[in-house]
Amino acid sequence: MKKISKKAWIIIAVVLVLVIGVVFVLRTKAQSTVGSEYETVKIERGNLTAMVGATGTVRSNQNALISWQTSGTVGEVNIVVGDRVSEGVILATLENTSLSQSIILAQADLVSAEQASEDLLQSGTAEAQARVTLRETEDALETAQNYRDSLDEPYKYEKIVYTTINGARVPTLKTVKVDEADDETKEEADQDLALAQAKHDDAKREWERVASGGNQSDIDAAQARVDAAQATLNLAKLTAPFEGTITQADIMPGDQVSAGTLGFRIDDLGSLLVDVELSEVDINSVSLEQSVTLSFDAILDREYHGKVTKVGRIGNEVQGAVNFTITVEITDADDLVRPGMTAAVNIVVKEIEDVILLPNRAVRLVDGERVVYLLRDGFPEMVEVRLGASDEGVSVLASNTLEEGDTVILNPPSNFEMGGGPPPGMER
Repeated sequence: MKKISKKAWIIIAVVLVLVIGVVFVLRTKAQSTVGSEYETVKIERGNLTAMVGATGTVRSNQNALISWQTSGTVGEVNIVVGDRVSEGVILATLENTSLSQSIILAQADLVSAEQASEDLLQSGTAEAQARVTLRETEDALETAQNYRDSLDEPYKYEKIVYTTINGARVPTLKTVKVDEADDETKEEADQDLALAQAKHDDAKREWERVASGGNQSDIDAAQARVDAAQATLNLAKLTAPFEGTITQADIMPGDQVSAGTLGFRIDDLGSLLVDVELSEVDINSVSLEQSVTLSFDAILDREYHGKVTKVGRIGNEVQGAVNFTITVEITDADDLVRPGMTAAVNIVVKEIEDVILLPNRAVRLVDGERVVYLLRDGFPEMVEVRLGASDEGVSVLASNTLEEGDTVILNPPSNFEMGGGPPPGMER
């Protein structure tokens, strides 16, 4: 065999060095290229606020449609949309000339019924006073009669008399008998008795007169007439049933209306609510007084706050899905928030501090298991994970398979990708 020269060994060595260098460069370049294909993020610790989200419609806590109960021509309209009114304020009235015959008759009946009621009430007071006066005159008559009768009967009394015994005056008691009073005394007593009798007779006649004027049933009947007439008259006007804001006004002076014609809508805008439909998966995470954030497409760059005030206990099935209704009160509503607006509602169901947070975008489902892909030495490495509470962006890492500072891939290779988006079935 021919011996390889020293020069040939040098050439071979140079070639090997060049080959190794090229391989190293290509491998490094390949790693760099692979690593640069991925969107990554480092795992950090932080706080998580778990929320349940849904949409709902704003409504006032109290509202009413105010309609006419009779026909006629609108005379006065006292308010416009946006006015705040107190309970009982007259909003509009009908022209008197357009009122029905029943209302016109009610106007006259009201006057007579009110007078009758007042007379009966006054008679009740008079009856009580007459009864007292009658009792007083009966007592005076009895006293006068007893005095006069006593004057016709003899009576006795004792007096002191003096007798002389052995030259000395000695006092002694002596009983004196008087047959009857003198004529003058009897005459005066007769006059007093006659006067007492006359006063008693007058008092008796007055009591009988007022007593026959009416009883409680008569008074109640008269008041019923007053109430009926007033109710009929009320048909010719619209009043505010509670304190609130006029949000709709559909009439103007001169309009012809009939029973059932809508006049106004009134809302209590001081208390605005949002009714939200939640799925049966989320309903057990929600309870009374939980904090809520709200946003509106119609109100840009503004976030509102509220609290849960009602949680439905019975589900409603719609197209195979079971939903529960909850009610949220907006606690800082302003004039921009209006009934009928659609609100995006996020209910805070859990707050967790100082935990490792994993982006939901990084989680995939492979063979029924949640996994993420770490970037190690420029290449993806699949790691199983177990998640806890979650919101729309991140989830709490409940396993120890990852550490703070690890780099996870948000867009792993397509051949590994089995799903995307928020982790399926994430716990709340």
